[in-house]
Amino acid sequence: MKTVDPKDMARLSEKRLEENGVFSFKCHSGLSCFNLCCRNLNLFLNPYDALRLKTRLGVSSGEFIDRHVDVVLRKSNFFPDVLLKMSENDEKTCPFLKESGCGVYEDRPDTCRFFPMERGALYEKGKKKPRIIRFFNPPDFCRGRHEKTQWTPEGWAEDQDGILHEEMTLLWAEVKALFSQNPWKTGSANGPRGKMAFMAAYNIDAFKAFVLDSSFLKRFKVKGSVLKKIKRDDDALLKFGFEWIRFFVWGVQTKNIVPKRK
Repeated sequence: MKTVDPKDMARLSEKRLEENGVFSFKCHSGLSCFNLCCRNLNLFLNPYDALRLKTRLGVSSGEFIDRHVDVVLRKSNFFPDVLLKMSENDEKTCPFLKESGCGVYEDRPDTCRFFPMERGALYEKGKKKPRIIRFFNPPDFCRGRHEKTQWTPEGWAEDQDGILHEEMTLLWAEVKALFSQNPWKTGSANGPRGKMAFMAAYNIDAFKAFVLDSSFLKRFKVKGSVLKKIKRDDDALLKFGFEWIRFFVWGVQTKNIVPKRK
């Protein structure tokens, strides 16, 4: 989910979906375009996407990163983007695409889950939390938009089991927005502090070991109820990772992570 510049709202108004707006869409194997949208993609993965996919594939988060993603630090950016690697064939298909459709459908990434709806985080003046703005933006080849089935944005999110995904995506968007400014006074995103932040976001298994098996709990007091959750629930651990990034990189104070006095 990208941050939307308020200055761009007028330009984007034609594609914008209001909260109670309606759009027509249905994807099925009878369409001539079926699976065409799963080719040659720049598919950005957020941390929750990576968590769901590595769990679905039965691999560690480190293995998932090594096998399935490209980590790209673009010029003038202060945190890397994570993109799903496409298959090495002529059409550069998604590695999880089967003839019958998506092979990881129940755990498909957020972008795929909400297609053909796109979303952005709009930060309005005087407000700390962003507002989600939705757009109906199918590619020209998409035939599903000519089907008769109609949806509201909320109805589509519910139908696609996307409520939790949107919550986690928005939490990450808030963290990622902080990186519009350079937090690395010395070094870069490739330095030790940058690698720590990346681990907390994308390498959930390594982050869990860092929290539970290193000296972390000797140095920081973690709220008891939070500690219980992160030991058994990777969703809770990922949220804790976002909180740790805010604290470790940006110095945002939290009651859940308090340095112990020496």
